Amino acid sequence: MGILCDKQIRDEVQIEPFADGVKRRGKVSYGLSSYGYDVRIGTIFKIFAPPLSADKQSVVDPKAFSEDFMRTVDTARDKVDHVLIPPNSFALGETVETFVIPRDVLAVCVGKSTYARCGIIINVTPLEPEWSGRITIEISNTTPLPAKVYPNEGIAQILFLRADTVCEVSYADKQGKYQDQIGLTLPWVD
Repeated sequence: MGILCDKQIRDEVQIEPFADGVKRRGKVSYGLSSYGYDVRIGTIFKIFAPPLSADKQSVVDPKAFSEDFMRTVDTARDKVDHVLIPPNSFALGETVETFVIPRDVLAVCVGKSTYARCGIIINVTPLEPEWSGRITIEISNTTPLPAKVYPNEGIAQILFLRADTVCEVSYADKQGKYQDQIGLTLPWVD
């Protein structure tokens, strides 16, 4: 297994819209890098905010996730340049970019150091071979203070790992439930 370099990413991974990795003064970087691609976070967020009426028995359940626990913020509609993630909480966002992962590639996401150094942790599960769509990103604020996240700027880096052999069954073959997702996708179990 090996990691794809910038030329291979440009030629083999479908990324729309594609951006070169150039310096953008005053912005968290995004676009193509030497061995990865820095994705941007979009303008719509779902922020964890349990209702005030939630009792002590309320539980976050991945098999029965309640959208009542999430508050939607649209920074484009509200004409604001950032979103605030509450202390010790999290939010979901989606990438600006849409991806189509090749059949012999596995993609792994890691957070950008600019956010990590502020206590903001990014989590995304691996993008399996032939997965496609926009990436739903989990943003955790591990600090005791509200944290700013800037839409349309870099949030995480995707690393592309090429396998020595092509997989027998891809994500598309097994008709994965998050295939071709567009829009913030909350957890669900078939």
